[in-house]
Amino acid sequence: MADERFGLAAVALAGMMARALGWRPDEFWAATPADVAAVLGAWGEGGVEAAVDRAGLTAMMEQFPDG
Repeated sequence: MADERFGLAAVALAGMMARALGWRPDEFWAATPADVAAVLGAWGEGGVEAAVDRAGLTAMMEQFPDG
């Protein structure tokens, strides 16, 4: 089910942001997808972009719109 995949992906991304930036859950959930993309895009080569690229983030935003 799509909702389950989104939940698992969101938890994994929240964990990544916590490890990389020290974000607490409330900071992660208050961030916009653009905020997360900007932070992840700031890293050069290091594997992060392969895990969460712009195309993947755009697809997630289209599948799970905020409004």
